[in-house]
Amino acid sequence: MPAPTVLLTGAAGRIGTLLRDLLPGYGHTLRLLDVRPVEGAPDAITADLADRDALREAVRGVDAIVHLAGISLEAPFEKILRANIEGTYHLYEAAREEGVRRIVFASSNHAVGHTPLPRDGDPLIPVGTPHRPDTFYGLSKSFGEDLAQLYWDRHGLETVSVRIGSCFPRPESVRGLSLWLSPADCARLVHAALTAGHVGHTVVYGSSANTRLRWDLTSARALGYEPQDDAEAYAAPIVAAQGEPDPDDPAQALLGGPFVTDPPIWPH
Repeated sequence: MPAPTVLLTGAAGRIGTLLRDLLPGYGHTLRLLDVRPVEGAPDAITADLADRDALREAVRGVDAIVHLAGISLEAPFEKILRANIEGTYHLYEAAREEGVRRIVFASSNHAVGHTPLPRDGDPLIPVGTPHRPDTFYGLSKSFGEDLAQLYWDRHGLETVSVRIGSCFPRPESVRGLSLWLSPADCARLVHAALTAGHVGHTVVYGSSANTRLRWDLTSARALGYEPQDDAEAYAAPIVAAQGEPDPDDPAQALLGGPFVTDPPIWPH
């Protein structure tokens, strides 16, 4: 049986670069797309999500899509609208027109960024917490989740929306000790999202099995995701350099972190 073909949008980006190295190890054949050339991949498709003809051609014949493309930091609303909101809509329309049955959508913790972080002993943040975006970027991820729900209810197109925490080779901040998603666990989670049985529209939090976890991974584990890594292995020098979080600082007390008070601006 041939390996399933997965369209990876945003393949030249940071997470796209990690996944294009790791996902083939799970048996997926990747078709790559980005608005920029993908280094080392001469067969990759270079196209903007606004190019609906090119997008439909890229989608044709694939078994699933991992959608990472778009602006990944804050930007003026007009830019977010074009890249993240209209671009995601164009992708879903292309998938619907070509009969693709599943999308893994890169959502973000910033879709619920104004949610207070639980204190020690409090329940973890549930996946059903209401949208509380912290930026136009977070708003676009809320839109993407709602769009995914619409396309499931109306067209039967399944989506796993992954609210990614902080996906880097190693955590970079005290906040990251709770939100860190290691590259290896990222690939495990995306593979689970691609291969789980009936998912409808499922929202999951995307992080490793961190000692300082602040959100509930139950829906991710229900897909078959078994995280293997823990940011606590990196904690001592980070805490020594940065100190423990100040619960009276909104940038440390809310899930969105500095996006709430001083968001990094695209391009970064």
